[in-house]
Amino acid sequence: MDNEGTSGLHGDTPAAVTDRAMPDLKELAAIAFQRTRMPMVVTDATQKDFPIVLANQAFLNLTGYEANEVLGRNCRFLQGAATAPAAIAEIRAGLREDRAVNVELLNYRKDGSAFWNQLHLSPIHDDDGRLVYHFASQIDRTDYRRIESLEASEHRLLLEVDHRANNVLALVDSIVRLTISDDAALYAASVQRRIQVLARAHGLLSKRAWHEIPLRETISSQIEPYGAARALLAGPEVLLAAHSVQPLALFIHELAVNAASHGSLSKETGQVQISWQLSPQNGGFVLVWEETGGPPPLTARRKGFGTL
Repeated sequence: MDNEGTSGLHGDTPAAVTDRAMPDLKELAAIAFQRTRMPMVVTDATQKDFPIVLANQAFLNLTGYEANEVLGRNCRFLQGAATAPAAIAEIRAGLREDRAVNVELLNYRKDGSAFWNQLHLSPIHDDDGRLVYHFASQIDRTDYRRIESLEASEHRLLLEVDHRANNVLALVDSIVRLTISDDAALYAASVQRRIQVLARAHGLLSKRAWHEIPLRETISSQIEPYGAARALLAGPEVLLAAHSVQPLALFIHELAVNAASHGSLSKETGQVQISWQLSPQNGGFVLVWEETGGPPPLTARRKGFGTL
């Protein structure tokens, strides 16, 4: 557009300007545009596809392009594969409706690296009300986004740690309440063993970054102290959700202790066979514990959490 044919442009009125500075307002505005550290461009709204006609050094620094690679192009060259279509649609709607737009979108530098761009786009009209330019400023929000993401991850981690700690404390509370013995030393030893079970299960979970744990590995870890060589394990591959590993480990521990104290593992000829099958009906599995070669089962047992 011919600048001499434009009698005046309507933008934002300066918030504060003295009579002394008023004659130099245009020159001062041009200097401020160029020297500001905020990336800025101006596009020609009278030409097809709104090409860039003015870009400051901060914009070139942000995007990595040279002046001759920017001028005459539409700003869409900053868009890329992961730029959200919704953000693009919002910009197009603002251009179509001749109104200001504020939107955050993912843009790309010349070297292909991505950055989050807080874009402010506003129309500029001449004295006759015609749309002649678009002004656009950018704020690099990449670091803020990264911090925001880290804070969100930290919050999720704290919630997960709190959840896991509460689950373990609930199990410990159950152990303390349900362990029964008239002998204080025996009671303490039994509670200690059960806490160690939780610790071994926790070790499995930590080793696998609290992901799913194979059922076979969970059972083996609890059988090993009581005679793993005389325990036969058979069943398909089953992965346990992290939250179910410790309760199941405690359950297997109780069976193993009873087998070692009163069942097949208390005799050298005894053997335990542990098998499991998937249960399609409820998405779980059925576990069968069979003991052979041990003493006859006790006809009476004390009430409580396992047998001490």
